[in-house]
Amino acid sequence: MDIIFLHDFKAKTLIGIYPWERVVPQTIQLDLEIALPTSRACQSDKIEDALDYALIIERINEILANRHFSLLEALAEHIAQTILSEFQSPWVKISVAKLGIIRGVKKLGVCIERSADVASAQ
Repeated sequence: MDIIFLHDFKAKTLIGIYPWERVVPQTIQLDLEIALPTSRACQSDKIEDALDYALIIERINEILANRHFSLLEALAEHIAQTILSEFQSPWVKISVAKLGIIRGVKKLGVCIERSADVASAQ
């Protein structure tokens, strides 16, 4: 399996269950590993055979700008399902963390893995 990764992607978004979290954007960190639908890009050296990192980042930024999630788990799931369906990835691993939200903790979050075969069964 060929995997692309995006690490230390930081963005501000509204996320959380407390009233202040619905109005004050928080910085989150995303780390993604995304399986390529095919390995053709390794031989062809053409972007048409690869996943375009810029398009993935653009899509995630759209999600963060237009949706409010109460839980990191729900945000991670939404991003995972988007990548599986819109980018035809067979597998994805996503970590989402809030940064510096609790004194003494640098970051806290969740990590999920999803497969396309499981996504189609849901």
